[in-house]
Parts: sequence; C-alpha cells; structure tokens
Amino acid sequence: MHGLVIKNTGSWYTVRTDDGQEIESKIKGNFRLKEIRSTNPVAVGDRVTIAVNAEGRAFITDIEARTNYIIRRASNLSKQCHIIAANLDQAMLVATINYPVTTTIFMDRFLATAEAYRVPVKIIFNKTDRYKEEETRRLEELRVLYTAVGYPCFNLCAKTGEGLEDVRAELKDRVTLLSGHSGTGKSTIINQLVPRTGLRTGDLSEYHNKGMHTTTFSEMIELPEGGFLIDTPGIKGFGIIEVEDTELSHYFPELFAAADGCRFGNCTHRQEPDCAVLQAVEKGRISTSRYKSYLNILAEKNGSKYREEY
Repeated sequence: MHGLVIKNTGSWYTVRTDDGQEIESKIKGNFRLKEIRSTNPVAVGDRVTIAVNAEGRAFITDIEARTNYIIRRASNLSKQCHIIAANLDQAMLVATINYPVTTTIFMDRFLATAEAYRVPVKIIFNKTDRYKEEETRRLEELRVLYTAVGYPCFNLCAKTGEGLEDVRAELKDRVTLLSGHSGTGKSTIINQLVPRTGLRTGDLSEYHNKGMHTTTFSEMIELPEGGFLIDTPGIKGFGIIEVEDTELSHYFPELFAAADGCRFGNCTHRQEPDCAVLQAVEKGRISTSRYKSYLNILAEKNGSKYREEY
C-alpha cells in the first residue's frame, strides 16, 4: 500500500493510505535513508510504501523520492540532522518581536537552511497587539529588511484574528510547514485556522520570557479550504550542516547577488581584498544584521560548538 505520513510521534508513524485509511506504522530496524545521516529516516510529508505482516503489524518499507525537505542539526549529534518535514510547497516562519524574542540570527539560520533545501519561506510577525511603540518600530524595520531581501512578511494577531485572512489566502492548496520558537503562537494560529484541532496552547515562562513546548510531535493538518499545515514542536536552536564555506553566501540572496563583483570566485566575504560583499555592507546596501548572521554560521562551521539558543 502507498500513502502519506501525516504524523510522527517518535516511534510510530501515522500513514494515510491512498484509499483513505489511517494506519499506525513502524519502520524496520535496518531501514536507513541513503546519503542522509538523520536521527529520523522518515518525516511528516513523506510518501511511503507500507506492508502489513501476518500479525497485522504495519511497517514502512520504502520512501518515494522527495521534491524537497528541510532539516536542522541534531543538537546532541553534531554530524547528524533531524528532518523537520518533506515535500513542502512553502514554510511559514512565525516570529515575535517580544513575548518571546525571535532574534535575527535565528531567523537568518532558518531562512538560509530553507534556501539550501529549496523551500520558499514567508514570515509571520505575530502578537502585534502586544507591542509597545519601540517594539512596533522594530517590527516595521524587520518587515522592510526581509521584504527587500525577498521574503514576504505578514503582521498577525492570532489571538484576535487580525491579519489572519491574509495568511489563510497564502495557505490554500499548499503544503506549508509552520515553524518557529515555542511561545510564538503557532498553536493559536492553527486553532484559528482549523478550530476542530483544539491544540493546546501554552504561556511564556515569566522568568525567562521564553516559550514552553506545547506541541510534542509533528503532524500534518488538513485545511478546510484545501492544503495542509505541518505543525512541529518549537525550535530553540537551528544548526546548519553540509554547507561549504564558499557555498554559504549562496543561501543569503543579497550576498549571492553582490558576490558577482568579488575579485576571487571562492571569496568567503570575510577579509579578502576587493570583496564586493564587504563593500556593500560598508555602504549599507547589505544589512549588518544579515551579514553578522552569515559570519555567525561560518564561525560555527569552523569549530565553534553548536549553541542551544540564538
């Protein structure tokens, strides 16, 4: 039987077969993905083949070729990765200026990884009702920055629904990964879009002003107007893997465009002479925060330890 993986709880996978059944399945012990050192060989969004044995147990025996996928480094296994989701039309990164803070370093790591794995991204700035004047100014600065780079941005108050229809229109008939830190309001957004789901929402830690996990597994949720949302546990850190120093700037669109003017084809845009990227940063044509994120990733790749928070 063939089907779609719609839920992953860690050891079990729910597969929706082509004839509409939902079958709880496991993977065989010797099942491994070719050329991908992953902590989870099967991900939500995968198209798979399953077989049922004589005892009635279902096992995933094969994965169809993926159109794309998005991964992050496993925090405790530096040379392994965790596949977040597969076969995506787009990802939506939910960010908050405060309550909790989403840093530009975290955002840029997510965006660069999505670029590397050919997943288009849109950014949702949530909790707009809570922001003071200074935080609202910061929101507008980030909207201008990321829109200019090429990432569509949306303001949203998931609690009241303000801005929700603009987001809903972007989801229709698409498979969308919803990602971001815990506490940014992903579950509230899903509850507004698909009230029947009734996902649990959580409060922030008052001491740390950080989100607490409410989603503990990955799940694909069907949207009433067509399409699917993939809900995943909140992400604290986002380590990037399998990218050469000279390739990293390819995943920062504005750096990649400016790099045509560099003297050296293998320029890493740190201290090389006649570097067009450095010149663009100095002249304000490339944002300092984006360039710092680029350097941060380079530093990590060249010996700095993976860090939990960004």
